Amino acid sequence: MSAAFPPLGPLVAVPEVVADAPPRPPLRWRTVVPQFIALLAVLLLAGWLAHNAAQNLAARHVASGFGFLDDSAGFAISEGVIPYDAGDTYARAFAAGIANTLRAALPAVLLVSLLGFAVGIAQLSRHALLRWSAIAYVDLVRNVPLLVQVLLWYFALTMLLPAPDAPMQWSGLVFLSKGGLAVAVPQLDALLAAGLLALSLLLPWMTWRLLGRRAAAWPLAPVLVAALWLLQPGSWDRPVLGTFGVTGGATLSPEWLALVGALTVYAGAYGAEIVRAGLQAVPRGQWEAAHALGLTRAQTLRRVIVPQALRVIVPPFASLVMNTIKNSSLAVAIGYPDLVSVATTSLNQNGQAIECIAIIASVYLLLNLLIALAMGAVNAAVQLKER
Repeated sequence: MSAAFPPLGPLVAVPEVVADAPPRPPLRWRTVVPQFIALLAVLLLAGWLAHNAAQNLAARHVASGFGFLDDSAGFAISEGVIPYDAGDTYARAFAAGIANTLRAALPAVLLVSLLGFAVGIAQLSRHALLRWSAIAYVDLVRNVPLLVQVLLWYFALTMLLPAPDAPMQWSGLVFLSKGGLAVAVPQLDALLAAGLLALSLLLPWMTWRLLGRRAAAWPLAPVLVAALWLLQPGSWDRPVLGTFGVTGGATLSPEWLALVGALTVYAGAYGAEIVRAGLQAVPRGQWEAAHALGLTRAQTLRRVIVPQALRVIVPPFASLVMNTIKNSSLAVAIGYPDLVSVATTSLNQNGQAIECIAIIASVYLLLNLLIALAMGAVNAAVQLKER
């Protein structure tokens, strides 16, 4: 005997139940009042320090404020990418110092990335000699202070290399001596340089649209641009050995070489440890699965392991990049005219130490915030996208 069921009524849409937002905790004066008192104490302390500093400066007849930036600096800068003369203003001198800081820090960051990845992978190599050489490099370099390494590089370049009038040379295009490194560079006019820059930006997109392979587009861009650069009809600016040394070409001073070399070797050791840890963080099963599919070790690294390891590598590598930017301030120890060197010379002349130190702190703070923003975007790009 079957059970009788009541007839179904008309279907009624049931409203979706939306969970209410969690209630905000009530305002408790026991927690707010101590925080307000602490903030007020910090503000009062900062105000007292500023007032005390202003009184001391006035008692010593030392001017305050940033009006000195419009005055003539009166000192020379040995090298730089921004044209500067001793009669220019302090503002231009600081601009030249900032440009010199970037001129050394950015190539060091690029070289650190390449060296860190190479040595990090080498630490996991099957070849015992390569693996133990990479491990020995990391252990040795990380236990020697960076300032000592900067001085070692500088003394090696200025004492062990030949004199500027008898440099080492290769094919008449590269000269190396105590006076620095001089290399031949092609001369580009503004129109050709703009065309090559536009081509380097458009080529990856064009290759992707025509071939449908995004990965193959990026290596082709610098190759084609370099080929057009080398084969362009303009004349080359070649270094020439004269009576008093090498003239012409692009010259890199011993101070720049020592700073970039020391930063690269020192930070590269830490970068290698970051890369090694990131590679070892990938589960072993990923290696085994890739080998089961017939991928070689190089293909496994490039297509399987490294893309997954980047999620672990990028966050600590961002800190390494920021530390490398800040460590470039050690250039003052070997006389490279970076921001710290220019600011030190300026405060020794005008006595406005607070303003000069504030400029140094603000510039490095801005650079690190920009680096953090860029590395944050890279970190978001390499994270696992859930569907």
